[in-house]
Amino acid sequence: MKTFSVLVLIFAGASAPFALAETNSAVVTVTPAFLTQLAEELRTNNPALQATSSRTRAAEFNAAGVRIWDDPMLMLGTQVADSAMKADEGNLIYGISQKFPLFGKPQAMRRAAQAEASVERAGSAYSLQTTRRDLAQALFQTALAERVVGIGELDRAWLETIVSSVEARYRAGQVALTYLVQAQNELSRRTNQLTTDRRLLDNTQQNLNRILNRPPDSAWPALGLPEIADAIDFTPELLRLALTYEPKALMLREQVRAADAMTQVSRKARYPEVGLDFEGRNYTGNGDFRQAMILVNVTFPLGNAAKYRRDIWRDEDRARAARYEVVDQELSVRQEIHTLTVQIDAARREAFLYRDEIIPRSALALTSAQSDWEASRGSFREVLDAHRMLLDARLMLARATAEQWRMLSDLTLCCGLGDLEALLMLKNAPATGPKAPTPIPSHQ
Repeated sequence: MKTFSVLVLIFAGASAPFALAETNSAVVTVTPAFLTQLAEELRTNNPALQATSSRTRAAEFNAAGVRIWDDPMLMLGTQVADSAMKADEGNLIYGISQKFPLFGKPQAMRRAAQAEASVERAGSAYSLQTTRRDLAQALFQTALAERVVGIGELDRAWLETIVSSVEARYRAGQVALTYLVQAQNELSRRTNQLTTDRRLLDNTQQNLNRILNRPPDSAWPALGLPEIADAIDFTPELLRLALTYEPKALMLREQVRAADAMTQVSRKARYPEVGLDFEGRNYTGNGDFRQAMILVNVTFPLGNAAKYRRDIWRDEDRARAARYEVVDQELSVRQEIHTLTVQIDAARREAFLYRDEIIPRSALALTSAQSDWEASRGSFREVLDAHRMLLDARLMLARATAEQWRMLSDLTLCCGLGDLEALLMLKNAPATGPKAPTPIPSHQ
């Protein structure tokens, strides 16, 4: 019974809710610094990020490849006529035709291509921050799974001791068979749940390997949850930062600029194309020059004026739609920032509640129930219930802590920050007031 009492006190220790992680030197705590160490591997190895980088480079090459001057067109031919006409006018015809880059058409196309490249760069940055958020949340999920397995192992050790103790008392005729069956059932359930928890841990580790493009069976050290994070309040500075640097909003603003650039291309398309043609003729009989012509060719877009107007209206509506999307995203960011700060505060308070109040009280209740049972003043069911209450409290503490850090990762993405450490420093930043949403121009 002495061994049983010692294990009860070890498991019920409320002063060190993460004792398992602290006593294992191989545990790596998931901190902002640890996330930063994995960021470069994520940037270079993740296939989705490599795809966005390739698309960005392709868009940049496309912008750099927009030509101001079109390639000249060379002409070579002959005249089919009688000999006298060939000798008189020449039967070898040659020339060159060149279009002029007038009315800013090529420049508008280059600006549109550059705007598309900016959209791809913003999209690449958005993908990077989103994937980095996913990595952080996967790490916290893995650390939580590690903690759940650790608690399950302590629970099984406690139950094994309980079963041994009850078996000894049953053989001595001190307890009924019901107590032994209850203890054995609890141990069986815990053993089965521990197997499930270990497989879930393996699944979270495989998810980490997928994000980092490592082999699926790559080993990970034991990951530990960080301490409960500091409070993050909904402040004007936090809102200003989110409205200015939220990566999806930045990408949508670049799409607005690209749509405006395409509108300019459509407007320029109404202007005529102007080119210069030079044509010369020689007689192949003796090689003498016969004549030359210089021509100016101009297209007349008057017949398609209505079509050009509709092209302009099409691109204007696309630009207007992009502006509406920016405003909608800014409104969504406002609400998301407020929701996240409320949820982060709730998770933080819940973690402190379990750590400072519920776990200590549950530990005392378990110790009291165990003492009453040993003294034959209480039932064995009360011991199991008190033990289950303490176990659930410790699991809830771990889940609340992991949930707080998971939502902090979401908040980091909303603010367009590089890491969690920068977010946690915001509480010391001066408030400058929120930025107003992007206005929507009226229909022209």
